[in-house]
Amino acid sequence: MKRKLLLINAVLLLTAGLMIAFYPKLHQVQTESLVSAEVEIFYRDAAQGEDQVLDASRHVDPTTIPTQSGETPPVPEMPYKSLRLAMEAHNRFLYETGQESLSDPWSYQQEVFDLSQYGLEGEAVAVIQIGQLDIELPVFLGATSDHMNRGAAQLSQTSMPIGGVNTNCVIAGHCGWNGAIFFRYLSNLEVGDEIVLTNLWEELHYTVADMKIINPTDVDKILIQEGRDLLTLLTCHPYGTGGRYRLAVYCERNYD
Repeated sequence: MKRKLLLINAVLLLTAGLMIAFYPKLHQVQTESLVSAEVEIFYRDAAQGEDQVLDASRHVDPTTIPTQSGETPPVPEMPYKSLRLAMEAHNRFLYETGQESLSDPWSYQQEVFDLSQYGLEGEAVAVIQIGQLDIELPVFLGATSDHMNRGAAQLSQTSMPIGGVNTNCVIAGHCGWNGAIFFRYLSNLEVGDEIVLTNLWEELHYTVADMKIINPTDVDKILIQEGRDLLTLLTCHPYGTGGRYRLAVYCERNYD
């Protein structure tokens, strides 16, 4: 009986040890699966928007198309046109008002647009890809805890992720979360590396131009810069310190 109890205890200890050893890996798999699902939903939303535009163009009445010399047929509507126009207006407003509501780089949790009102299934408005780090993450509007735990997040009171002169879209990501990498290795990037930001309308290419360690309250370091089309990536720095500083990676739009 004593030997049987010892065997049971040994099995329980072994099981507990295996659970502790594999717990981080299980969390990593779960988190990465969630991230992949969000990315898939985003691409499905993008494809749906394109299909709607194509379907609409197929039903254009040919008798309404101009036939006089020099005139051209009407240009089909863009996908999610009302959302695009609203984002462009928001970016202009931020630039013209000097981002007066900007305060702390990590405090911008407001979701400026409810994407469901524009016919989107998911909450992601873009996908960010960093080939050098093997990163592909959905980008959500507003840096809430929920959004940050599922991917990367655009900070409210910074530009929408659609590019354009006089914009600076600031995207924050955890320095690792539940075993998944997220933005943990941003410091390995170098000047000249490419960042690809895919929104619902186009693929934007940015090049790393500079990297700085800043304080969480250094608002002036993430402002829109006159005449520039910027993407700024933020994450805690250094790893494992609870976010004492921020690593800011500044990327400039590549129009080539």
